[in-house]
Amino acid sequence: MTKPLIVIAVGGNSLITDEHHMSVADQYLAACETMKHIADVIEDGYRVVITHGNGPQVGFILMRSEYSRGILHEVPLDSIDADTQGAIGYNLQMALRNEFYKRGKKIDVVSVVTQIVVDKEDPGFKSPSKPIGQFYTEEQAKERQIKDGWVVKEDAGRGWRRVVASPKPLKIVELDVIKKLVENDVVTIAVGGGGIPVIETEDGLKGVEAVIDKDLASALLAKNLGADVFLISTAVEKVYINFNTPKQKALDKVNLDEIKKYASEGHFKPGSMLPKINAMIDFVSKTKKTGIITDPKNIPFALKEKAGTIIVP
Repeated sequence: MTKPLIVIAVGGNSLITDEHHMSVADQYLAACETMKHIADVIEDGYRVVITHGNGPQVGFILMRSEYSRGILHEVPLDSIDADTQGAIGYNLQMALRNEFYKRGKKIDVVSVVTQIVVDKEDPGFKSPSKPIGQFYTEEQAKERQIKDGWVVKEDAGRGWRRVVASPKPLKIVELDVIKKLVENDVVTIAVGGGGIPVIETEDGLKGVEAVIDKDLASALLAKNLGADVFLISTAVEKVYINFNTPKQKALDKVNLDEIKKYASEGHFKPGSMLPKINAMIDFVSKTKKTGIITDPKNIPFALKEKAGTIIVP
């Protein structure tokens, strides 16, 4: 029998344990911790595809680019997406190979720099909403708006930031390559940061200034690969309703109708759990397979339905 396939989405923030541990070395140590649990999943007999976030890492590169203005050229956002796919993928594949080396086993792991086709007419381009980079004063932000053509918005009382489009992911350019790797039992890291957003033109593909939601892109990959399970690894073991209130309740196993109801009632925040829930609804409704949300250390237990929030058709 073919081994079951699981797509595991690792959050970019999970590589940043706190504000005092943000260096590349710190991120690698955090990656090592997560890869221990993914190694357990592989040893349990799963084929694994890993996706990852890149929000903080994109912010770091943007800040470096900002500080070097007038000295070096600025880096376009699609190239930054590619940079972070390579760097984070490198950390994850090294951490996983080294974990198996400790266990006396060899494993093939590879990272695929992945492009995602979006619609150039996507409504997100007309109304950018995804904050990126550092905070500015209102005066600084308005200056960049005039000088550089940015769209800027005030962000939750914390200051002003640049915002870019967050278009819907439509097609994974490297899908056939990823499928071949998975078929040959290679642990594959792909669709990092939601993928590099590109549009189709008469001359071929062209990168655009946008950020694709990593959870939706990961769900798209899981659907296209025919994954048996789609798992999102995040900061909490389970999803909660009435979060941070006296009525707070953890969700253990829920069906689609229940999770849709909770989402419509506003239990999940747009900048936090809601994108993950929407990605799960998309995957489970289209495939009739299982979705899981949990934290890294509980990934192996969640697959046995002993931890996490399990979402079923």
